[in-house]
Order: sequence, then structure tokens, then C-alpha cells
Amino acid sequence: MRMIVSFAISFLVSYALGKVLIPRLVALKAGQTIKEIGPKWHMSKQGTPTMGGIMFIVGILAAVLLTGFADLRSGRLGALFVFLFSLVFGAIGFFDDYMKIRHHKNEGLTAAQKFLLQLAAAILFTVLLRYFGYLSADLYIPFVNLTLQIPWPVYMVFAAFVMVGTVNSVNLTDGVDGLATGVTMPVALFYVAVSAYWGHEELGVFAAALFGGLCAFLIYNFHPAKVFMGDTGSLFLGGAVCGLAFSLDIPLVLVLIGIIYIAETMSDIIQVTYFKLTHGKRIFRMAPLHHHLEMGGWSEEKLFLVFTVITVCACILAFWGVMDRFPTL
Repeated sequence: MRMIVSFAISFLVSYALGKVLIPRLVALKAGQTIKEIGPKWHMSKQGTPTMGGIMFIVGILAAVLLTGFADLRSGRLGALFVFLFSLVFGAIGFFDDYMKIRHHKNEGLTAAQKFLLQLAAAILFTVLLRYFGYLSADLYIPFVNLTLQIPWPVYMVFAAFVMVGTVNSVNLTDGVDGLATGVTMPVALFYVAVSAYWGHEELGVFAAALFGGLCAFLIYNFHPAKVFMGDTGSLFLGGAVCGLAFSLDIPLVLVLIGIIYIAETMSDIIQVTYFKLTHGKRIFRMAPLHHHLEMGGWSEEKLFLVFTVITVCACILAFWGVMDRFPTL
């Protein structure tokens, strides 16, 4: 019941805030600067308000505080930790968006600056989860229901790598109207399901709020988008996706539920590597993957539908793979 209430609060707050925030962003001329190296037809999106991720961030916060207040009072801080972790990444994205808007260029923080800030957040979050008992150094392997015992320092390196990688993969997926939103919605529902199944209701409250906020945001973000989430929203989403995986102690599940994020990132890595090795040749028409498919004639609506359906199927399979991780209630 609390998860349903959390969903409703997040949805309503996010939707209502959108009515106020979007005109305000337009008035502030907080428009997205479109990369010239991207698809030429994307130039028509120039000036669309960005930083819309603020909508669902505020909605999620309201839901976690109102619905999860009893958890916070009793010391169950999982949802708060995941939110704060995600918020740190959202703040990095906000500063990046602000720099782009201020200088009217699609360039904000440098790659090195982003990496160091994200790495620090990942290490701190891992230590907090371990200290409060949410995370073990045993790496759970889905489907075979086995765990590998590895040294804690090695696990921290692994966790930091996965967290930073996941966050930037989600950010890379946000290149077509509604795409990152649509792909992350079934991921949020997956976390609602496993949290309810194992009795981790405080984490389920956050996951349900995440789903509610994204449902509301999609109303404004579906093609043609009235607002973009910006790095503010996409980095926050990346933090939420990996934060929940580690809080539930099932980080390897990200390989399945994040199949689209991984495909997008790998296409970019393959393209850049092949381009450098062959001195200018390309495998994809354009990277990442969604641009390659766009150049092949896929509409933004088709990309949204196909990538979301793939993620739904992957999340169903993932639930089957991790359902024996903990005893059920």
C-alpha cells in the first residue's frame, strides 16, 4: 500500500511541478544546445528547455519523505541513502547543465572533473551501505543462486567501476525524446517487485516514487518533447538505477536490466575504437546505437517502443534470475 501511495505522491508532485517549471525554464532561456555532430534533424530541438529532471527529483523526494517517514524514524535509511547518492550525481549534472546554458555551448564539466566527482560519490556510497548492513562483499550471481566471496577492497573497486559506468551509460541513452525515461520505467518496476518480494519496503518506496516521477515526466518528455531531463535528470537516474542494485545486494543484475544502457555504451566505445584504429572508418552510421538506428530510418517513437519493450523482457527475466537471493516473507 505504501508503495502505491509513494507512486501517487511522486507522480502528482512531478506533474504539477512540470506545469510551473517548464514555463520558468523557457523564461530563463534554459534551452538545450544541440551538438552539430548529431543528426541534422535534431537541430530543430535547439532551445527546448533542459534540466527538467528537477521535476521527478522533487517528486521522488516528496514521496520518500512523506511515505517513508516511519522508516527514517526507525533507522531504516536505505531509501534516503539511495536518494542522496542519486542526488549527488544529479547535482553534478545540474552544474554541467548550468555551464552549458551559461556559455551557450554543449560543453560543461570536463570528462576528468565528472569522473573524479562520480568516483568519490561511488566510494562513499559503497562504504555507507557496507557500514549500515545493506551490502556484503559477497558477489551474488543470478540464476545459479551462488555468491563469490571477494576481498572488500577488490569489491569496492568493482562497485566504483560499475556505479560510474552505469551512471554514464544512462546519461548516454538520453539522446532521443523519452528514451531514457521509457527505458528506466520498467527498471524502476523491477526494483518495486523485488523489494516487495523480499520485504525491503523502504527501498520499494523509493523505487515506486522513481516510477511515479518518470510516468509524470514522460507526459512532457515524449516526442515531441516539451522539456529534456538534461544531465541533471539522466545522472540522477543513473545513480538511482545502480544505487538500488547495490542496496539490494544484486549488482550483477544490472547486466540484464541495463541491457539497453550497455548496448548504447558499447556501440559508442566500438565506434570510437574502430574509427581510431582504421583512421576514419566507421561500423555504425552514427554512435551511440539510437543515432545509428535513426539514420537507418527509425522514428523516435519506434526507438522508444522497441527499447522499452526489450527492457521489459529483460527485467522479467532478471526477476526470475534473482528471486531466490533472499528468503521471502
